[in-house]
Amino acid sequence: MPDDEMRAGVPGPPSAPEASAPGRVPAVTMRHVAAHAGVSVKTVSDILRETGSFRASTRERVLAAVSELGYRPNAAARSLRSGRSGAYTLAVPELRLPYFAQLAAATVEAARESGIEIVIEPTDGTRESELELLGSERLRLTDGMIFAPLALSEADASALPADIPTVLLGDRIVGGPADSVCGAGDDATAAVTRHLLATGRRRIAVIGSHPGSAGTAASSRLLGVRHALADAGIVLDPALIVDRAIWHRRDGAAAAQELLRRGVAFDAVIAFNDMLAVGALRSLSRAGVGVPDPVAVVGFDNSPEAAFTEPPLTTVDIGVQAIARLALGALTDRIDRTVTGPGRALRADWRLVERGSTRPLSGASAPDQRAGSPAT
Repeated sequence: MPDDEMRAGVPGPPSAPEASAPGRVPAVTMRHVAAHAGVSVKTVSDILRETGSFRASTRERVLAAVSELGYRPNAAARSLRSGRSGAYTLAVPELRLPYFAQLAAATVEAARESGIEIVIEPTDGTRESELELLGSERLRLTDGMIFAPLALSEADASALPADIPTVLLGDRIVGGPADSVCGAGDDATAAVTRHLLATGRRRIAVIGSHPGSAGTAASSRLLGVRHALADAGIVLDPALIVDRAIWHRRDGAAAAQELLRRGVAFDAVIAFNDMLAVGALRSLSRAGVGVPDPVAVVGFDNSPEAAFTEPPLTTVDIGVQAIARLALGALTDRIDRTVTGPGRALRADWRLVERGSTRPLSGASAPDQRAGSPAT
């Protein structure tokens, strides 16, 4: 069968791109690539789109011409032909929290491998801003959305755009038309609680719960603590639960101060993210309370900061890389319509990262001798 060089339309000798105006950098077109490689424009197009059958030498020659001339395909024209932009939206509450910053970086990295661009939309985590985004025409500039809601709930499922493929992160809106991807939940906090029990702790405090927030990461994690304690014959003391709607360092510091002011004995703290744990470590240190003896501290997210606290923070690696890849794969499935029908619930694996903040107690101190005296 004749090779592509034998087809009609092979251009003449290579010609250099011409500048359209004095001083302007000449634009390299597919015609220039074809001339440089000695093949037809259609051959260049087919090879770049990975269609058709060609000799390895022809393919190599075309790709070499692309590299040598610095050719960049016209993304806008390609989008018009395919009806797609080649970009996905990633909507997250904020990038100041390490988890969302790590998630954004992991998503961008994984998307780049597939030639997908990521457009990041910070929502500030308020109900108004999240609803505004869902109704925004901006979403229609990309092929689909990965959305991490913070204020919306199951009751808001109808607000999800029906004509835009969407994948949700977390447990706030599940069971609807969109796929959801979750990380560590009640099983992880149950494992953390069992780890603390094994180190001799019995009075385990919790920082970061959200009152009246069923179906959230906070409620799921609190449930795991309750179940693990119940299995050990322990009832979680309500005085050991400190609610915090926001999970920044200052909120963890204030929560630990609140525990100390209550005067209730505790020998461990489970913080629902690493930033809360870092804040708690600071307040405990300033109050003269030792970590890990008498008080152990655990966080969530395995943020870079966790390995550099003093002592290094035991935490749960919730699998950010896996979450990003699961979400991207699920969204691509919906965009390509290789998967249709009801939304799927996907879950990433997690692991407990044990560090110095949860070493076993050195002595058999009774709970009333452990932390809990009001701060001075």
